[in-house]
Amino acid sequence: MSRKSVLAVVAAAALLAACDGFKEAMSAHVEVVGRAGSQELSVRRLADLLGNAKDAPVNRDAAKVVAEYWVSYQLLAEAAAKGDSLNKPEIVDRAMWAAIANAKVNAWYEVVSKTFPGVDSAAFESRYNQGELLAARHILIAAPRQGLTSAARDSIRRRAENIRRQVTPANFAQMVQQYTMEPNGKERGGDLGIFRKGDMVGEFERAVLAVRPGEVSPVVESAFGYHIIYRPRYAEVKREFDQQAGGRTQQVAESTYRVKLEQGASLQLKPTAAATAKQVAANLEAHKDDKTVVATTKYGEFTASDVSRWVAAYPPQAQIPQRMKDAPDSVVTPFVKMLINNELLLRQADSAKVQPDTAELAKIRKSFTDMIGMAWAGLGVSPNTLADSARTPAERERLAAARVESYMDRLLNNNAQFVPISEPLRNVLRERYEWRINDAGLDRAVERASKIRATSDSARTRQSEQQLPSAVPMPGQGNPPGAPQVSVPPAGQRPPAQKQP
Repeated sequence: MSRKSVLAVVAAAALLAACDGFKEAMSAHVEVVGRAGSQELSVRRLADLLGNAKDAPVNRDAAKVVAEYWVSYQLLAEAAAKGDSLNKPEIVDRAMWAAIANAKVNAWYEVVSKTFPGVDSAAFESRYNQGELLAARHILIAAPRQGLTSAARDSIRRRAENIRRQVTPANFAQMVQQYTMEPNGKERGGDLGIFRKGDMVGEFERAVLAVRPGEVSPVVESAFGYHIIYRPRYAEVKREFDQQAGGRTQQVAESTYRVKLEQGASLQLKPTAAATAKQVAANLEAHKDDKTVVATTKYGEFTASDVSRWVAAYPPQAQIPQRMKDAPDSVVTPFVKMLINNELLLRQADSAKVQPDTAELAKIRKSFTDMIGMAWAGLGVSPNTLADSARTPAERERLAAARVESYMDRLLNNNAQFVPISEPLRNVLRERYEWRINDAGLDRAVERASKIRATSDSARTRQSEQQLPSAVPMPGQGNPPGAPQVSVPPAGQRPPAQKQP
């Protein structure tokens, strides 16, 4: 199965390319910001929405967001009025490609992970003693390097040396309770748990490695003061070490597999890969059909269009595009490699003819239809409610459009709950129905909205300047009210921050 058939992405530009008359009509009407099917968003209407909104900032980004949601809501209303359930399997599967791809890769990993080297728990004690992962408990006698005279510091040092002469492995816990000055250190018994090399400041780590498990170190100086360190025996930390070491073994095996996958595919990143990815992140829609090559493999090219599609698959709350734009190349480049790795894993799954099981595929499809039902209900345009109030298709379309307009008024004045439109649903709507947003119209709407806002009272002017959160999720303002909190991995890996022992 080809990459395109597995990872199809709805491209609104492809639809518009076949609608030259529609395109020309849009460019000829600068007083029109957007169209969604038979409905039109005028400059005056958008300016009124934005200018009279309680909290929304008046700028081009905000205008674009409002126009984008207006388009999605009106297209959804048109589908409801026409009785278009949007739930045909081929439509849903194309829309939910990312979820299906994830299910495929998970299924493939169930197969391939069985070939990974097993966890040899018999070797754990040896690995601990060799320092693969470290453990320590300590007594801290605080002595910051700034603000103390040499005499004062020497006095603290002598006190630490005196305490050290009293400390043994047997009484270490008792001595922690009596002497440590680490915040919350007494409650933890001075325990710092299991940590990796590089997690602690250098002086502390070297001191841990210099003693054998079961021994107490000499007094060690760091930026935090003086430490007396006990390195626990394996038996004392067995449970925590085994858990982390087992997970580490699995991670190493997975990492090795992924490296071999890249090498087998002859993956070659272009020198401009990070720069191209950042350009894509700045405007995902504009790069949906961008064939700029980001990387090559023996299977084909990975393009800016592929980056756009994968990044768009992340939940909006993750703010991946914003993070990519601001991240250094050293972070963006590994993230791009991770996206390409996803493609290679999918190819492996397809070659092995791995598919999600029937129950999982049904669950994915149901999640999409649930999105539609919830959005229809939130807008008040469910097909059943429209049919109860309007007899003909034309009447239902007018009623649905009017309800969307009413909802937009309430939403921008914080009198309605925000109805999110997921990327899969947005793509399906824009594939099936005509739509357009006119950039020139956006600029005119912002100009007019600014004048409307300027006449508001001083309190609302201050709110505008501070750009307080809007009911509509404005760029850079975080999650909309009621939106789920989704946690995703950062774009790429950063060096671990050093802990303060």
